[in-house]
Amino acid sequence: MLHLSWRCASQTCTAFRATRGVSCGLRNLHASRNLVDELSARQLVADVTRPDDLTTHLMKGPQTVYAGIDPTAHALHAGHLIPLLCLFHFRQRGNNAIALIGGATGLVGDPSGRMTERALSEQAQIELNTLKLTEAIQKFFSRATEYALDKFPSKSSPQELQILNNIDWLRNLNLLEFLRSTGVHFRVNHMLAKESVRTRMNVQHGITFTEFTYQLLQGYDFYHLYKAKGCTIQVGGSDQWGNILSGVELINKAEHGRAQTGSAVKEKAFAMTTPLLTTSLGEKFGKSAGNAIWLDETMTSYLDFYQFFFRTTDADVHKYLKMFTLLPVEEIDLIVTEHQLYPEKRIAQKLLADEVTGMIHGNEGLEAAHIATQVLFGTQYSSLRADQIIKSLAGDPRLVFCDDEQMFENTLPNLAATFRLTPSKSAARQLALGGGLYLNNQPKSNVYFRLQRSDLVDGRVAILRAGKDKHLILALQ
Repeated sequence: MLHLSWRCASQTCTAFRATRGVSCGLRNLHASRNLVDELSARQLVADVTRPDDLTTHLMKGPQTVYAGIDPTAHALHAGHLIPLLCLFHFRQRGNNAIALIGGATGLVGDPSGRMTERALSEQAQIELNTLKLTEAIQKFFSRATEYALDKFPSKSSPQELQILNNIDWLRNLNLLEFLRSTGVHFRVNHMLAKESVRTRMNVQHGITFTEFTYQLLQGYDFYHLYKAKGCTIQVGGSDQWGNILSGVELINKAEHGRAQTGSAVKEKAFAMTTPLLTTSLGEKFGKSAGNAIWLDETMTSYLDFYQFFFRTTDADVHKYLKMFTLLPVEEIDLIVTEHQLYPEKRIAQKLLADEVTGMIHGNEGLEAAHIATQVLFGTQYSSLRADQIIKSLAGDPRLVFCDDEQMFENTLPNLAATFRLTPSKSAARQLALGGGLYLNNQPKSNVYFRLQRSDLVDGRVAILRAGKDKHLILALQ
């Protein structure tokens, strides 16, 4: 387990910037770079159609861009951050942003990136997930906007985010109308060539007709938003490339047609995909991978969220700073250069954890993460208050409440065993005798030792540790 000193990363990097003479002008460089180049510099672009045309398109004035969210869960996780931050960058540059929740397509199931068929979700669950995701997306954009304004004050306010649900236009879509208006523009041989379909065609169970039509429904979403909202750009994860191109193709053919027989389609829509979140070892982070880091603090605590980014490897931290923060790329490069000179200080990891936690959970969440980190991995507790410790570890199974009798009338080894810090009382006594049972970071080898109120942090909290990294925080009720 990696330890973090109490001095926060922002202090470390503020001092670093002062010594290296990083000026405010460096922070503004990213604003003068065109958006497509800025996103590419941040490694947020996997594929994009006609990048030069897209740059020209964006220079004409505010455009409308959307990103889709699959409602297979009721919360956002770290994997969602990449396309959402890409959408956020568009919005911060004055464009209109739409977050589209797939309340209808979620009932069908996206075959992209899957070797087996998804189990069809219950409609009631999809509806509940949609409501929760709407709240989560609003919360993310609200806090990210506050974070951005704090880092880069601006006289202008970004456009209001629109959150839509495709069930509103797909629920009553007539099948015959859909086949004649949409299906007629697609060739089955081209649909079969899409990677999401081709991959499934090569496995034993193949692909269902329901899943096969998913790309048409997502294409129809883009077409609908093009007509209803003037949306010309779709952003999504790289596994959505084929689905997004279906929308581009539909808009081009259904709305613009061909100038003359055999001529090229007049293209008016654009597709951009972001890379899937992986480590340098190619490991994927997400719900399906079973190791999701949720943006909801009731599902992933402030501490665990912070520690996820703090534990980033040296091989990944440069990329993650570009992708997950709004710090200028040039500033990030300088910080990583300093980090490489003194990797043991983990300057880059501290900055990454501070910036992302502050953006997602606000200053209150960041402070809680700092305090919880100090409790579990620090060495000094004299500056902490009991209420801070309890608040920072709310919901953490390592925090246990007890009454005066339990706290003061049991020996320390018995407390460790009673609250399952150790498997048994005898194991706790052996641990104490060997110098491996700690109270407030001090070893307690006396197996008959009983706590006094003066032993508690702020008269209320006892921090027990077994070995190097197994903790129990006892708090008086």
